[in-house]
Amino acid sequence: MRVLVTGHHGYIGSVTVPALIAAGHEVVGADTRFYDGCDLYPSDPPIEERRVDVRDLGAEDLAGVDAIVHLAALSNDPLGALSPELTLSINCDASVALARAARAAGVGRFLFASSCSMYGAGGSGLAAEDAPLSPLTAYAESKVRAEEALRELADDSFSPVFMRNATAFGVSPRLRLDIVLNNLVAWALTTGEVRILSDGTPWRPLVHVQDIAQATASILAAPRELVHSQAFNVGSDRDNYQVRDLAEIVAATVEGCTIEYAGSGDPDPRSYQVDFGKLATAFPELEVRWDAAAGAAELRDAYGKAGLTLAEFQGDRFVRLNRLNALLEQRALDKELRWHESRAATA
Repeated sequence: MRVLVTGHHGYIGSVTVPALIAAGHEVVGADTRFYDGCDLYPSDPPIEERRVDVRDLGAEDLAGVDAIVHLAALSNDPLGALSPELTLSINCDASVALARAARAAGVGRFLFASSCSMYGAGGSGLAAEDAPLSPLTAYAESKVRAEEALRELADDSFSPVFMRNATAFGVSPRLRLDIVLNNLVAWALTTGEVRILSDGTPWRPLVHVQDIAQATASILAAPRELVHSQAFNVGSDRDNYQVRDLAEIVAATVEGCTIEYAGSGDPDPRSYQVDFGKLATAFPELEVRWDAAAGAAELRDAYGKAGLTLAEFQGDRFVRLNRLNALLEQRALDKELRWHESRAATA
């Protein structure tokens, strides 16, 4: 199968592409490459790739494509706060435009990287795919709207599938330090403290980036009737954690560190637990292998090997909002987050 992966050069894409190649797919990448030069380590497999903004993908980019794995997005809550309007434009409007073009071009399957964050402020139970949606941020709202619009495009020949990924963690060539477990381990290793900016009570479902990649490969290979216009929470029931539990895991993993509650002590309104039973039932052969303890150890070892410093941790190499702000300050990007022509070829 010839698969177009948007955002192939990002945190999840850099792990997903090798998994799809290993599964026998021919992969084409499309990425605006905001994060060039921000590698933790080099490991990209050689593939056909296009440097293109997702807002500019067109019919010429879809020739011969059988399926799309759509990862490209402004991909977390701080980035969404940078510009709610741009977040909606890129994450929703551009996704829908790409899906319309894909349907017209005869692309049969469209995997949309959605998010469990759309459950927002869940109740005391586990949120399954039919739970009420309660997005609390521009990022989560953009995913809700995109799912709604993409579902309307489903027909006998075009199958959108919605991967509602839990909060990702784990090592990737394009490391992210603005997601909870990756962040906590980085604080522990570079300062000796596990820093918690809430009261520690919020719930977060987590999933390793490698498990997301394997789930993507499984959904691509699934019979149409199993996945057509379906949402799947991606993760494992065992991996619903309170933030304070993650802090304890990290403290047990990074020798000599202590836990510090550095915020106001107020609870974070974003708190939800998720039911992953639908994925487990539909794909009994799919093993979600990584838990937070194994991931914390993997991150500790990778950070140590790379010699991660506090300056790098707090800089613009691995924190997405810092990276985009740096590119804006350098005038490499315009206010619409498009490359200035003079910088696009070299940035």
